[in-house]
Amino acid sequence: MVKYCELFSTFFKVGTFTLGGGYAMIPLMRREVVERRGWIADWEFLDAVSLAQAMPGVFAVNMATLVGHRLRGVGGCVVAILGNVLMPIAIILLIATVFRHYKDIPAVEHIFMGLRPAVVALIAAPVFTLARSAGITWRTCWIPLLAAALIWLLGVSPILVVLAAIAAGWIYSKTLNPGPRTPNDDEK
Repeated sequence: MVKYCELFSTFFKVGTFTLGGGYAMIPLMRREVVERRGWIADWEFLDAVSLAQAMPGVFAVNMATLVGHRLRGVGGCVVAILGNVLMPIAIILLIATVFRHYKDIPAVEHIFMGLRPAVVALIAAPVFTLARSAGITWRTCWIPLLAAALIWLLGVSPILVVLAAIAAGWIYSKTLNPGPRTPNDDEK
């Protein structure tokens, strides 16, 4: 069984060493929870990411909640959330205090402008990793691209796109179903 201090320190590390918010935390969180510690399977992590995106609230907190609950119940939720948010809150308060005084200095402006591409890369990297885990291949990559185009270019409501995806997934599971996914699938 996972100890509370180990759960806290893992999420504290994720919260401390990630720039760019919740989605940028995905690679480090996956490395710690799935690869390094083996607490949950890759497919469980992918399901948690999907559920965390659908839940209201902060993505990183939702992920900490889901993983913490999976490992230690309600106590695990609290410990994982605290570990995940303590350092970012302290850092944000520090940056806000300092930034207010130095925001007009060109060097500070350039530092923040330079961080933007790095944050984009930190968010893009897990997209490809999660796409691979979700089974998206060159033959199926049109699905998320179509969803993005419908939302971004044509202004279709994301709710309608999600409902259409749910319907398509249900139809697929009833007609072309490869079988239910189990924890043993990762070993095959």
